Amino acid sequence: MSPSFKLKCHLVLIFLMALRGETRYLELREAADRDPLLLWGARLKRELAGEPEYRRALRCLDMLSLPGQFTFTADRPRLHCAAFLIAEPEELITVHYDLVSIDCRGGDFLKVFDGWILKGEKFPSSQDHPLPTTERYIDFCDSGLSRRSIRSSQNVAMIFFRVHEPGNGFTFTIKTDPNLFPCNVISQTPNGRFTLVVPHLHRNCSFSIIYPAVIKISDLTLGHLSGLQLKNPSAGCGGIGDFVELLGGTGLDPSKMMPLADLCYSFHGPAQMKIGCDNTVVRLVSSGKHINRVTFEYRQLEPYELENPSGNSIQELCLSGL
Repeated sequence: MSPSFKLKCHLVLIFLMALRGETRYLELREAADRDPLLLWGARLKRELAGEPEYRRALRCLDMLSLPGQFTFTADRPRLHCAAFLIAEPEELITVHYDLVSIDCRGGDFLKVFDGWILKGEKFPSSQDHPLPTTERYIDFCDSGLSRRSIRSSQNVAMIFFRVHEPGNGFTFTIKTDPNLFPCNVISQTPNGRFTLVVPHLHRNCSFSIIYPAVIKISDLTLGHLSGLQLKNPSAGCGGIGDFVELLGGTGLDPSKMMPLADLCYSFHGPAQMKIGCDNTVVRLVSSGKHINRVTFEYRQLEPYELENPSGNSIQELCLSGL
């Protein structure tokens, strides 16, 4: 089995575990074993002590969903390593280098990516991210400690690293900050409720659920209610600058997913759809002329619902990913 194939398999397993909450559960249990107070009054304890709420060693392939301090020390040459970082939907992630001991001239590297990359696909997509792809990579070997802190543009980020010499490594701290207008989110859980708001900004915002899911939109406001141009949903939303689209696919990049439905008119009241794809995305496209808002609930489809689809569902387009 080739190293690249092993890497892809490990990344997929880490990705799926994290999005099912298993890694977060394990981290909480591990932290509780070391300090039972961590699960009770964690925020107060952190404020009083002035210390990161959690510390542990970083694995070569890892998922981090808790703020804290993490240290990687190579036990042997580690050539293909990555850590996925994920926060709550309404949070941004800051990575701060505390100590770095790697050999850049010898081929080591340490990079932070603003978003996630999996199997060659990016989230957010290049169409939805405010920075070009080249500027989303921050390479320690280029900037050094002159740029100790790096903040993400959404609730996910990644660290790529390679360390040849045993004993070398690095320590970094993860902190989170509130994001008043979350845009481009990967959900930590298969069930929930969320509101995307884009206030007078020309941008596209995606909310990604890495499961076959039921989406129930309860409220959609596009532009001004007065003088709003209504359009038949069956005709699509081409030429209209503000709309919501539902996407489905097997990868991570929304721009490579199948458009399943467009909504380009405001309404109040439930509109539900079952999407049997591995990845379900609610994407709000905004022209910048208005304040746009969409509120929706989501839950993972049960196995019996995938086997016996009924009602308003789209599954046949995604069978290859089930």
